[in-house]
Amino acid sequence: MADEIFQDHRLASIYDQLHPDRSDLDAYLAMAAEFGARRVLDIGCGTGVFALLLADRGTEVTGVDPARASLDVARAKPGADRVRWIHGDATAAPTSPPPEFDLATMTANVAQQITSSTEWTATLRAARDALRPGGRLVFETRDPARRGWESWTRAESYEVVDVPGAGEVENWFDVLAVEEPLVTFRHTCVFRASGAVLTSDSTLRFRTRDEVATDLLAAGFRAPEVRDAPDRPGREFVFVAELPA
Repeated sequence: MADEIFQDHRLASIYDQLHPDRSDLDAYLAMAAEFGARRVLDIGCGTGVFALLLADRGTEVTGVDPARASLDVARAKPGADRVRWIHGDATAAPTSPPPEFDLATMTANVAQQITSSTEWTATLRAARDALRPGGRLVFETRDPARRGWESWTRAESYEVVDVPGAGEVENWFDVLAVEEPLVTFRHTCVFRASGAVLTSDSTLRFRTRDEVATDLLAAGFRAPEVRDAPDRPGREFVFVAELPA
C-alpha cells in the first residue's frame, strides 16, 4: 500500500511543488549515460520526474508505481506519452523474453519504502528478471549509522510553499517511532486557503551496506559497486548491481 502522499490525489497533485529540488536525479542521469542505457525501468516512478527526464534524452522508459494518484499526475505531464506507465509494484514490470531493460532504477526513498523482507526479495528478483544479461540495477539507501531521522523535526523541516491552484501550504515532518531498522514519520500539510489538514505516515527501512550487498548476491547480481550520493555526500550508499553477462 502506497503512502497517502502518493495515493491521495490532493497530496499527489502538490508533491512536485513541495519537493522542487531534484538534483538527486543528476547522478542517475549520468549513470544512464555512463552505462549506455537505451531502455530503462523506473521502479517506483512516482509523479514521473525521472522517467520524463530520461525520455527527453531519447531513452525508452517504463515507469511502474503502486500509487495510482501519482501515476495520474505523471500521465498528465507534457511528454508523458513517450513513457510506458504501469500501475503496480516491481513484479508488474514486463519480463517477456528476451528481457528488455539495460538499466533498472529506484531513486530517492523507493528502496527504503519497501520494508517487508519478502517484498524486498521479490523486488530484487523482479528487477533481475526484467534486465538483460549484463544489465544493471541502481538505487540508493541512507546509511543507518548517520541516523538521519534525528533531523526530521518540525523545527528543521517547516516551510510554507505557494502552490499554483492550491495557495499556500504549510508542511513539516515529525518522527513517530524509531524501531531500528524501521523509522516511521508523519508528513503534515495544511492548506491555508481551505484550512484542510492532511497527513501521510511513512515507514523507511534502514539497511546496512553489508545487508544490501548480501541481498543483491542472493538475488543473482554480482557483488555490487557502492558509490557516494553527490547530493548527500557521506550520508547515503548508491548501489550499482550488475547481472552476469
